[in-house]
Amino acid sequence: MPHPPIRSYVLRQGRFSRGQQRAYETLLPALGLAYRRSRLDFPAVFGRSAPLVAEIGFGMGETTARIAAANPGNDYLAIEVHTPGVGSLLKQLEAGGIANVRIVQHDAVEVLRDMVPESSLAAIHLFFPDPWPKKRHHKRRLLQPEFAALAASRLVANGLLHVATDWQDYAEHVLAVLSATQGLRNTTDGYAPRPAWRPETKFERRGLDLGHAVWDILFTRT
Repeated sequence: MPHPPIRSYVLRQGRFSRGQQRAYETLLPALGLAYRRSRLDFPAVFGRSAPLVAEIGFGMGETTARIAAANPGNDYLAIEVHTPGVGSLLKQLEAGGIANVRIVQHDAVEVLRDMVPESSLAAIHLFFPDPWPKKRHHKRRLLQPEFAALAASRLVANGLLHVATDWQDYAEHVLAVLSATQGLRNTTDGYAPRPAWRPETKFERRGLDLGHAVWDILFTRT
């Protein structure tokens, strides 16, 4: 029998506040997209043709909400597996009157592979993914050659793949993987300065408080 796929996440219950639960129950039917094994027509989903950005593993959604609010001309496909985070982002979208985000609560690899057409994304944001720091867990890291190739295939020409991490070992791993991926080109020599438009995340602040540095890695599709 084939082995089940190695997941880059472990589902944890987490705290689910009443506000998050209300948002999850009332807003997800309108702003959520059910996982399916067929390509989506995103202009039909959003009711317009606009640059589409995938936000992978958005955590509690604070960064995604801020980016989407600051860029109303873009549409955002927000992907997360954890229910409290989905509820949190939905609550923020409602509070901010943010209409250019749709959420898929499912594994990001399968969403990109099955639901997102090739050459359709203006950008992919992967901010502070789980670094799986123990060596025996490195196989769980999302940024592997297979995922990098998949991500590259979903970007439009000159589309941006933006990774940020506060783990040096993971940053080195990501830089090596993306540098070896056909169809991707580094936008700079090594690591990039943090773009002014990228909000500081909760995980970033936590890492900085621990004395970690932060590495931004920006590649484009050739």
